[in-house]
Amino acid sequence: MSSIMQQIYEAIQSYENIVILRHEKPDPDALGSQGGLAALIKHNEPAKHVVMQGEDEPGLSFLVSMSEETAALLEKSLYIICDTANRERIDGSGWDKAGQMAKIDHHPEVDVYGEPSWVDTKSSSTCEMMMSFALWLKEEKAWEIPAEAARLFYAGIIGDTGRFQHSNTTPKTLQMAAEALKYPIDPASLFAGFYSSEETLVRLKGKVLSDFELSANGVGVMYLTQSLLKEYNVTINGSSALMNVFADVEGIKAWVFFVENEDGSYRVRLRSKRIVINELAARHNGGGHPNASGAKAEDLAETKAIIEELNSLCQEQQT
Repeated sequence: MSSIMQQIYEAIQSYENIVILRHEKPDPDALGSQGGLAALIKHNEPAKHVVMQGEDEPGLSFLVSMSEETAALLEKSLYIICDTANRERIDGSGWDKAGQMAKIDHHPEVDVYGEPSWVDTKSSSTCEMMMSFALWLKEEKAWEIPAEAARLFYAGIIGDTGRFQHSNTTPKTLQMAAEALKYPIDPASLFAGFYSSEETLVRLKGKVLSDFELSANGVGVMYLTQSLLKEYNVTINGSSALMNVFADVEGIKAWVFFVENEDGSYRVRLRSKRIVINELAARHNGGGHPNASGAKAEDLAETKAIIEELNSLCQEQQT
């Protein structure tokens, strides 16, 4: 582990211009790892030019905002890609012309890229990896960990573990979270940002709880159509907060949200308690973790196919 950390450290030391990217439609782990690493480098290497690229996520604006500037001298820049399994999901430009590109991620490796490439699927989150990296830098290179970096790494950890409720929470996860809490990060304000809900979202939550379908095999299904989102004035990204609203229903094994895009295609959000679903997601232009994945459906017919496949997986578990 220390060898790959040394390689990433050497890459950082080799470039004056550093661009940090993450995946499109970012979640707390993506923003936390991106923003936390930027804060860590800026604090310890103030002479370096560090840029964060990607679209801002309005619902997570309390975490971090992207740099307004774009990277210059691309061929002379180090690009560090955080929390992104495959290159087509990178949110930002110029990485294909980078002087060097590094990858730090905890998703199953479906696209081999980056040199160095640090992929650890046993970690709950990329932010768990980042906190570990920060502690290594503190021990081996005498770096300091600024409170802002600790705050963002903690945010990513609680985001990807569902406040330590998901099965990806390990003793090391809790250890890294505890290390982050040694800094003045105000967890209460983070939780308030994550879990306070606008009235429109609360009302849509009631609609979801009323209308979701549950199959005999334990598959929960909900469609969030464009008309429904507009009726409740909730954005596609904002609707992700509803992902687990019926997760605790007795007998449920897996669930899927189909969120309609403006062009009639669907964003597919898949979750399960124990059933491995990332292979199903990969068959539908997606991927992710064994129990939390995303995919794409071109039309209504493909959503029906996904439901059938998910039911088959749940039925197989019963036999």
